[in-house]
Amino acid sequence: MSDNAKAKGRKRSLLIPVLLIVTLAACSVAGYAVWRMMNKHEGSQTEATKVEPPPAPVFFAMDTFTVNLVNPDNDPDRVLYVGFTLRLPDEDTRRRLNDYLPEVRSRLLLLLSRQSATVLATEQGKQALVEQIKQVLAPPLVKNQPTQVVSDVLFTAFILR
Repeated sequence: MSDNAKAKGRKRSLLIPVLLIVTLAACSVAGYAVWRMMNKHEGSQTEATKVEPPPAPVFFAMDTFTVNLVNPDNDPDRVLYVGFTLRLPDEDTRRRLNDYLPEVRSRLLLLLSRQSATVLATEQGKQALVEQIKQVLAPPLVKNQPTQVVSDVLFTAFILR
């Protein structure tokens, strides 16, 4: 063999491993790039679907009320014994209601004493009472105060006798 042929053989023998290494490196870089893009896309989806948990509910438990009810035959034994808890939107409202508790209880006693026993015996009557409680507590307790928002009224005791 000539020297020229030996040089060509050596170049070819070096060229194949170099091409293999370059091809392997290119495939590795491409695979890594695809993997990063797929993980980046999944990570943004989980951040987008993450929702903040709702704030903890604020409850204000009222003492039970016992009132005589309005009835057509003026029977003094028609009595309502009711206890309920107010669900409030924030801690400030709970603090305000607690600070003015005597006025809150007065408003509720006046409302409850105007109720009719026959109306309260029905489910619609109880739901109407819930709405009336929300309305009677809505006006500000003193001047220059915001209105009270009561999200819900939850009965804890309800005895109609």
